Amino acid sequence: MDFDFTDEQVSLREAVARWVAKDHGFDRRHGLAKAGGASRAVYSELAELGLTALAVSEAHGGMGFGPVEAMVVMEELGRGLVSAPFAQGALVAPALLAQAGESVQAQWLPGIADGSKLVVLAHQERGARYALDRCTTTAQAQGQAWRISGHKSVVPAGDEADGFIVPALLEGQIALFVVDRGAAGLSVRGYPTQDGARAADAVLQDCPAELITRDGLQALELAQDIGIAALAAEAVGVMDRLVATTVDYLNTRKQFGVALSTFQALRHRTADVKMQLELARSMSYYATLKLSEPAAQRRRALSQAKVQLNHSVRFVGQQCVQLHGGIGVTDEYSASHDFKRLTMIEMAWGDTTHHLGQVSERMLDTAGVFA
Repeated sequence: MDFDFTDEQVSLREAVARWVAKDHGFDRRHGLAKAGGASRAVYSELAELGLTALAVSEAHGGMGFGPVEAMVVMEELGRGLVSAPFAQGALVAPALLAQAGESVQAQWLPGIADGSKLVVLAHQERGARYALDRCTTTAQAQGQAWRISGHKSVVPAGDEADGFIVPALLEGQIALFVVDRGAAGLSVRGYPTQDGARAADAVLQDCPAELITRDGLQALELAQDIGIAALAAEAVGVMDRLVATTVDYLNTRKQFGVALSTFQALRHRTADVKMQLELARSMSYYATLKLSEPAAQRRRALSQAKVQLNHSVRFVGQQCVQLHGGIGVTDEYSASHDFKRLTMIEMAWGDTTHHLGQVSERMLDTAGVFA
């Protein structure tokens, strides 16, 4: 299998890397986090680069690129520790809205492509514990329209979004709806998250909405898999950055008159860190390539990838912070921000226990010991 990137993909990576180096240094990132994590201005800059059009079809003003291009972009955004909701707004939302009728697509997708509209998925509920099929939000028909009532938690960049994709029970099954930010009956309460970004709780009280699809669970599973692949690529970028920072620290910090990098025990720990980073990189490629597989194979593969990703981000984050000592957890130092982001990535779209269960359920028909 050929793992070389095309010239177009290399150019895309370089364009994002140049923007990060020029316009999104750590000082800016730190300032945004201290100010509460608002990142709509950063998202608009990504739109000016054309990145928000990446996954939107050409028919609606996008570029129609695939998962590999998304992986390339996410890795560079991770390396720059960019907290804008790019994966949610430019990768997950277009994939879900593409399943809607033409009128809904025409209303939202061109705005996503040019960056004027930020649409995020609001699916998490208290007590669901990552299970996509647990939903208490309800929808009912009102003439030719739809009304939704429910409560969604930890919606990424929820207080900065222009629209929400909301799962709700319709006639006993989960369907997907899109809700405009200005809809009557919708209230949003935003707050900063531990990694310097923002999230919100959304309360919908008899709120008008437009139907995307009645097959909401299948669409949510696809959204989760796209989100996991994006997280894996982002995590590789963050870990690349953190490992480089750690190696530089070990090469410059001295104890007993010699650099810390000369101590064999620390060199062994650094080697273990780099091995976990490369395992995560391999699983990022694996996750991206499996997005085009049939649903059953795709779902198992993405859960497998998330299990390894979670192991890697925890090990790399904790080891690098320990190798730094006290400075590794100070807010003014970039390593602490990398560590916080990696911790949030481990929890997003399902923790290790959840995905181990998912992998186990999907292997019962092939593992001989259970036959």
